Amino acid sequence: MASATAPLLDDDTLGFGEEEEEIQTNSKSLKHPYVTFFHLAFRVSAIVAYLLCGLFSNSFIASFVTVVLLLSVDFWTVKNITGRLMVGLRWWNYVDDEGKSHWVFEARKGTQQNRINPYEAQIFWMALILCPVLWVLFFLIALIGLNFKWLLLICIAIVLNGANLYGYIKCKTGHGEKLGTSLTSMTSDFFRRQVIQNVVSMMARPSQSPSNMRGQTNII
Repeated sequence: MASATAPLLDDDTLGFGEEEEEIQTNSKSLKHPYVTFFHLAFRVSAIVAYLLCGLFSNSFIASFVTVVLLLSVDFWTVKNITGRLMVGLRWWNYVDDEGKSHWVFEARKGTQQNRINPYEAQIFWMALILCPVLWVLFFLIALIGLNFKWLLLICIAIVLNGANLYGYIKCKTGHGEKLGTSLTSMTSDFFRRQVIQNVVSMMARPSQSPSNMRGQTNII
């Protein structure tokens, strides 16, 4: 399916946040404390669950599913809620009547920018950048330690965190270049072809009985 990128909007036609009141740029209070909390909560929870999952469960599948669920909730929350409210940015996709997929990157402009709390913006970008860096570090550690079963999970985390980071950077910079292969499409393919196959194979392996294994050995 073809993919095209719509340009960044030059005016405030986003249809979100218009009911909000102006804030003072020097205000040290958070305008959206609960939104800020959940922006951090899901990403930190996924990292903590990955680091401590061995202490609470010996089941790799249970740990795998728990971390993936946290990563998925974090991806949806950051993409659809926290970016819109905390920094006035939004990226999304739509398919036109001809079947072409268009990626739109939007940002508030002009006086609408004054509604953004600078401290919330700092928290947003710090979490958005630092978490993918941590997952890349975990990937290198797992690779060096030959913990291959965790590499798939870490790759999912890198793709999901990286998709939001890339999308919001595009919103911030406002470039209108075409996207050859979108990170969201990569995420969808990754889940469909890799995650499901690996989980099914891990669940199917213990089902082989010793007699079947002996039979297979004799045939060989």
